[in-house]
Order: sequence, then C-alpha cells, then structure tokens
Amino acid sequence: MSDFADRLIRWQRKHGRHDLPWQNTTDPYRVWLSEIMLQQTQVATVVPYYARFLDRFPRLADLAAAPVDEVMALWSGLGYYARARNLHACAQAVMANHGGQFPQRPEELSALPGIGRSTANAIAVFCFGAQLPILDGNVKRVLARCLGIDGFPGTAAVESRLWRHAESLLPAKHLPAYIQGQMDLGATICTRGRPRCDACPLAEICVARRDGRVAELPTPRQTRPLPERMATLLVLRHNDRVLLEQRPPTGIWGGLLSLPELPEGADPARHAAEHLGTRITAVSPAPTFVHIFTHFRLHISPLLCEAEPLPHSAEAGLRWVDRAALAATGLPAPVRRILAAPD
Repeated sequence: MSDFADRLIRWQRKHGRHDLPWQNTTDPYRVWLSEIMLQQTQVATVVPYYARFLDRFPRLADLAAAPVDEVMALWSGLGYYARARNLHACAQAVMANHGGQFPQRPEELSALPGIGRSTANAIAVFCFGAQLPILDGNVKRVLARCLGIDGFPGTAAVESRLWRHAESLLPAKHLPAYIQGQMDLGATICTRGRPRCDACPLAEICVARRDGRVAELPTPRQTRPLPERMATLLVLRHNDRVLLEQRPPTGIWGGLLSLPELPEGADPARHAAEHLGTRITAVSPAPTFVHIFTHFRLHISPLLCEAEPLPHSAEAGLRWVDRAALAATGLPAPVRRILAAPD
C-alpha cells in the first residue's frame, strides 16, 4: 500500500470530479452545508437542494436567523429530517458561541450539533489545511475492499480498524486531492453495485479484486424482514385549505407539518371533533400505499374528508394551510404525494 495515496491523487486530478458546486472553495459554511446534505444522500439529489439553500441563506447568519419551519420546508423531500434540525441548531450555535465563525479545531467542530468526526475532519481539511482522514460511506467501501477488511463497517470494532488504516495511509502532501479522490472513487468507480474495477487506479493492489471478493466487501449488515406498520392519515379539507399538524421534534418526520394521524380503532368524525376542532361532513378513502423507511415499511391509508372548523379551539400545533401555499411548506414526501393527487 506504499503508493495507495499517490495512485488516488493522480487519478483524482485526471478523472475525479472538479465541478461540483461545493468544490473550489474554502468557505466552511458551504463545505459544511454540502457535507451534511451528502450524508446518506446521492450527489444528484443534493445539488438542487444545495442551490436553493444558498439562494435563500447565502450566509451562516441568514440560516441561523431563519425560523426552523422555513428550514424544514426547504429540506422537505431530502429525508433524514434530523439533519435539518441539527443544521439550524448548528448555525445558531456557531453564531452564539463562536462569533459567527466555524472553529478550526476538529474537536470543537465535532462538538457542534449534527457534526460527527468524519464531517469535522472534512471541514478541517478542505477549509483549514488540517492533516486528517475522513471515513464516510464511500471511503469505508474503498478501504474495506482494497485492504480486504471483513465485518460490517457500522460496528464499532470494524469502524475503529478502518479509522486506523485511514490515518496510516494519509499522504504528507496534496491532502485535499487525496480526500476528494477517495470520495470520488467510491461514488463513481468503487460503487456498491457494479463496481468498475477495470477503471480503478487501485485495482493492482486491491485485496478484494485479487481474492475475488469484491461482491462480498464491505460485509453487509445482517438483514431482517422490515416490520410492517399501518397509519391512517386524515386529509381534512375546507374550501381551499387543508388541516396540518406539527410533528414532534423526534421520530419520523420530526418537526415537519403533516396530516393528522387517526389513532388505531378511532372513529374519524369523533376524533376530528374532539381533538382537531373540525366537523367532518363527508369521508371517502383513498388507495393505501407503502412508504419504506430504513427500519420499517409504513402502509399509509389516506381518508379524504370534507370538514368545517368548529368554534372551539383544537389542540396546539394544528393549522389550516391554503393549498396554494403547500409547495413552500415543509411536508414529508408521502404527505406531499397525497396532497398533490387529483381530487
């Protein structure tokens, strides 16, 4: 592995990605934003969200000063919504505790909301010239295959071993190109499925390729059948408005506006009158569909309801929203799908 880094650096300069919107900058705000968005999300999905965020929040101070609802609305559809809440909290923490400037030390960066060790190191490398490794999903896959490391990378023992190797392979020079090369190689060549070993600069030194184990490494997580869950969502409509409720800050769709969920076995009309401040005048079921989360499958059954607001107050967190304003509202993707369906 003596020329591991040299191979990557040469390959990155000739074949790597050089025109991504968050490249060619040392602005920690822009690098941090991209790193958070790219967690468990592909580049092609992130690019338009990144552009919209910077258009609305060109500076860290703009993001910190914005209402969290607006941040969640811009994040809607990107998934893993805790990232958006942490993004907002991190911006406020940097403004309040660091004078509006990201700290340079990785220990201080990783103490901020939503920033782990790999993200902190990436910011420190690209913005502050630090000599540190990163270990995102792409880099784990490259190292596991090239070094022939068995075991699921999400376990503490295997991850610790990968960190040790990542540190030992660091070059003395050209670290940004090396780090970018690792990420580019994992994203474009050493992919999870159908890796292009014939185009890989590490092919000659790759243990997995030598031993015919490319398809086996990295070792996948032990899979179990996903649990099945059911949810009935009430689509309460009055004129051109729909009733939405704020989800709790934790759990699925945390912090987003969503359609009220009908408790199992509850009568829709009674529940709406007692808890949602509405009287249902007509109900028709819409087709059930499935939305897959990381840890379970959710069967969603919408109930389309014509409703009238009652004079008594409903529970906190409820609001009637004009349908014309839904596009700018932070909604989970399945809820947006329901509301976009033709009547």
